[in-house]
Amino acid sequence: MAITKEDILKALSYVEEPDLGKDLVTLNMIENVEVNGKDVSFTVILTTPACPLKDLIRNACVNAVHAMVDKEANVTVNMTSRVTSGRGDTSEVLRGVKNIIAIASGKGGVGKSTVTSNLAIALAQSGAKVGLIDADISGPSIPTMFGVEQERPHMVQGDHGKNYIMPVEHHGVKMMSIGFLTPADGAVVWRGPMASSALRQFISDVEWGELDYLLLDLPPGTSDIHLTMVQALPVTGAVIVTTPQKVALADAVRGLQMFRQPQINVPVLGVVENMAYFTPAELPENKYYIFGEGGGKDLAAKYDVPLLGQVPIVQSIRESGDAGTPVVLQNDSPASGVFKELAQAVAQQVSVRNATLGKTKPVEIKS
Repeated sequence: MAITKEDILKALSYVEEPDLGKDLVTLNMIENVEVNGKDVSFTVILTTPACPLKDLIRNACVNAVHAMVDKEANVTVNMTSRVTSGRGDTSEVLRGVKNIIAIASGKGGVGKSTVTSNLAIALAQSGAKVGLIDADISGPSIPTMFGVEQERPHMVQGDHGKNYIMPVEHHGVKMMSIGFLTPADGAVVWRGPMASSALRQFISDVEWGELDYLLLDLPPGTSDIHLTMVQALPVTGAVIVTTPQKVALADAVRGLQMFRQPQINVPVLGVVENMAYFTPAELPENKYYIFGEGGGKDLAAKYDVPLLGQVPIVQSIRESGDAGTPVVLQNDSPASGVFKELAQAVAQQVSVRNATLGKTKPVEIKS
């Protein structure tokens, strides 16, 4: 009997999206079904270009057609993506941005900006449209991480005659930092309200355009900046960065719990354990737990959130950050693979969050 489109869709209705727990047809992830004799083709619309389950889903589709329709069918599975969004606000603020992700640590010196920079580039490498706000007003490091300390954003005129700042773009990431607007050797000594005002400008006065992910590299602690962020933006979720030792974990807990306060209620996407272990280049099989073992893993387990990744202490990560070429750009480096896997994990958790939780809106905090 001839193969029909209905046969193909029925077979694919038995292929489950592992993260979302529903079949591809119910989730409207199948498009462009074509049948020509025994030649079958269709497109699977993934929820992110960084989907770590791409090959698994592709193989499951082929197997379903062979098992339920025709074992001799020539099956072509085209994979593309349409990033989901959990935004529920109707404001004009960052209307073109699908997902806003806060990167927090609670404590300084744990490599949060290094993680953020490599994560942003890895997401961009996967095909996503990515932006990055350096929200650490007093200690901006993103320009250095991207090697663009001397860049200066320019102005463009938008609708209704309003002027907008064009973000600096490098390595496929649009970014904005106070470091672009102040002397490199100058100190930004501002009280909380001034710093918060600068962040609001980065949100409302920058022409971000269409983005799949906008990352916010937050300062240490739980300050005015954090409150300004959740009040001004519908934050999709937060990523907590920590190192394994007790003193870092104590602050990471405070950062995590801040997002979980009832009046804030921002989903925590997971924990990244940075500087998890040291492996010398000449002894690649050895791991030395300089700052303790498994602290980030234990933190994630205690608060029932995913451990998104464990980043080792590698000299090339520091060197590449100082040189303005984050290590994720070095395809021959093992550390590059770690950050690409981290990007997949973050994108995966964003997709799960958008499919399973309510729409996100800016927070109203009453004094």
